[in-house]
Amino acid sequence: MRYAHTHLLIGALLALLAGCLVAAPAQAAPVLCDKYASTTVQNGRYVVINNVWGADTAQCIDVNQNGGFTVTQAAHNKPTNGAPASYPAIYAGCHYATCSTGSNLPMQASSSGFGSLRTSVSMTYPGSGVWDAAYDIWFDPTPRKDGQNTGAEIMVWLNRMGSIQPVGSQIGTVSLAGGTWQVWYGNIGWNVISYVRTSPTASMDFTIDTFLSDAIGRGYAQRSWYLTSVQAGFEPWVGGAGLAVNSFSFSGGGGGGGGGGGCRAAATTQSQWQGGYVIQPVTVTNTGSSTKNGWTVTFTLPAGHTITGSWNATLSVSGSTVTARNASGNGTLAPNGSTSFGFQATRPGSDSQVPSGYTCA
Repeated sequence: MRYAHTHLLIGALLALLAGCLVAAPAQAAPVLCDKYASTTVQNGRYVVINNVWGADTAQCIDVNQNGGFTVTQAAHNKPTNGAPASYPAIYAGCHYATCSTGSNLPMQASSSGFGSLRTSVSMTYPGSGVWDAAYDIWFDPTPRKDGQNTGAEIMVWLNRMGSIQPVGSQIGTVSLAGGTWQVWYGNIGWNVISYVRTSPTASMDFTIDTFLSDAIGRGYAQRSWYLTSVQAGFEPWVGGAGLAVNSFSFSGGGGGGGGGGGCRAAATTQSQWQGGYVIQPVTVTNTGSSTKNGWTVTFTLPAGHTITGSWNATLSVSGSTVTARNASGNGTLAPNGSTSFGFQATRPGSDSQVPSGYTCA
């Protein structure tokens, strides 16, 4: 969280010395209640942190090994004209020397693979409390893996409840990533550029460069800086129980070995009805500089949903994770080339969710 990362580091060290830091196996799905507890999910692909850096009140999060968490307890009651109590989050990259695996971060924003970096999130919000739901995207002038970043902090607010606002003051509005956003700017030792969506949303799928390019255009970030981490979570001031990240993804850009480079996947809901839906097309694009021979797309299927059919790809399901592999005739993609597949699924009648967190490799 932007206000007191030094507090996070000091607190984590003290907790470790006291023997109170929660330590969980990589494959566990623990409940984290220590202020600075963390664990990994998806075999280290992401890190989940409790991160109660701004308060001494209780907070617990129930970690979902498939890639998310739920705030199960939050006794916060902070004044809304000050800093929030915490920033429970899931992230890819490096944060105070704790790094996820396979993210390719830190990565300089001028590198050839940066434009293909993509993230998605799906969230659930309670109807009470005072909080925001936001991405926290960090940049540093150096490829920093530990300590406080000193370049830019880009916050992307999907939703908020209560009389709260970002650091600094509003400097304009902009249309990006399918929405209209208030733009806020402040400096607290580093530049904080916040984008507050004027119409709340519970899910997003966007390229990191979408917001970085806007910040660069305003003079608050530089293309020579390094992306160090991409975090998604919540800042509660009052309460916070019930806030949940249902799914999160981050796709690293660049290399793919013999696969021929990176790729991205973007899904469209063609139709839906009570009890089911059709997702088509899921467009797979080769973002690398060489031909890609074979691709795999993974995404998260909400609880209670069942895939009943698919086309132009072979789908397999393990828990809530769906893996789609190319068919025999659409696995080879030239640079910037694309193909697509689709599927149909059923869901409980009262459920309006659709799959999320599409990543490509």
